[in-house]
Amino acid sequence: MKRINIIISLLLSVLLSACTEAGDAERDVATESGKEIDYWVAPMDANYRRDKPGKSPMGMDLVPVYKEQPTEKKEKKLLYWVAPMDANYRRDKPGKSPMGMDLVPVYEEAEDASGAVIISPAMVQNLGVRTAVTERGRLGRMIDTVGYVSFDESLIAHVHLRVEGWIEKLYVANEGERVKKGDALFELYSPALVNAQEEYLEALKSNNQRLIGFSRDRLLSLDISTDQVESLRRTRKVKQNVTFRARQDGIVTSLNTPQGMFVKPATRVMSLVDLSRVWVQVEVFERQADWVKDGQPAEMKLAFLPGRTWQGDVVYVYPELDKKTRTLRVRLQFDNPDENLKPNMYANVKLYNGIKNNILYVPREAIINSGRMTRVLIAKDAGKFFAREVTTGIESGEYTEITEGLQEGDKVVVSGQFLIDSEASLKGSQTRMSDGE
Repeated sequence: MKRINIIISLLLSVLLSACTEAGDAERDVATESGKEIDYWVAPMDANYRRDKPGKSPMGMDLVPVYKEQPTEKKEKKLLYWVAPMDANYRRDKPGKSPMGMDLVPVYEEAEDASGAVIISPAMVQNLGVRTAVTERGRLGRMIDTVGYVSFDESLIAHVHLRVEGWIEKLYVANEGERVKKGDALFELYSPALVNAQEEYLEALKSNNQRLIGFSRDRLLSLDISTDQVESLRRTRKVKQNVTFRARQDGIVTSLNTPQGMFVKPATRVMSLVDLSRVWVQVEVFERQADWVKDGQPAEMKLAFLPGRTWQGDVVYVYPELDKKTRTLRVRLQFDNPDENLKPNMYANVKLYNGIKNNILYVPREAIINSGRMTRVLIAKDAGKFFAREVTTGIESGEYTEITEGLQEGDKVVVSGQFLIDSEASLKGSQTRMSDGE
């Protein structure tokens, strides 16, 4: 029994010593760090926590975790006061906005003192941000429409006869053949032409100038050329077959009379078309009718020739609208020296009105119109974006004139700008962005 009491006494002494050492260790650790210990945790298991030092289940000494000391909160610097609904209304002290709302304080932010919205390159790529450079050039109110190419009817020569007869020989075999002015088209046998030639020769024999003049005028009225009349005067020989020649350069169309055919004055033998200039027929909406005037510049592109542009003019505005489509027909004129423009080709046409030169413009998709103000986002280096209030002018197709707020060469955001603008609003930075540079 005495031995048992001795053993118990020894165990109690060991436990008391261990507790004393643990308390001393805790005090030593707290003293060395100068911080208050919150709890003890196992090095390999953050969920194993104890209120005092000891061993982890793996036999490792527990590590102290200290209580965090409250840090001194730095007070932000007040920059200005701004109206909640108008970022441009700023004051140096509290008050009311023009709409009667309390002004909101704007504090200095640590992220970017310049007022820029900073977005990481990865986020810029994910947003699909695209930019464009502001440019100077020619711009005007524009009508974007479509049309089709047609012959310039003033350059079409229809070949008709003034006497009846037979086409004895045809020099043009097929439609589409190209002829020059003066080229032979066909030979005609006509009793009326033979009689007219004989009368002219009889008048020459009589030496009656009045009769000679009458007979000569009759030949000319029957579409005999002056060269042929002069040849008849010199040779004094009647030609049974009279040759008819082209009055202009052109391409043969509407070849309606084969060789040997009997023709009358009402018969159209053929047509010659000059393609050095063409018409383009387009239609514009009723609301755009007042935008179109004679002499107005026009621009045309064709799908089969990408990258090429033709410059032309409005030559005629039709006097009435189509009852069904409520559109106005407009005739345009384009030079076609290489004859790439063919009748019935489909064309994309732009009509310009109120042309301005040397104006600053940006892509229309760069404009952010909130209803209260119009702005664009300017892209700088290192993922920085600034909002800039702008004043816009005319719109022409894909572009918008900028009268105030930008300079030539500024890089503006044309894709993803609304997401960036929303990001700025979420950060409460939008009011700081308007003057950023």
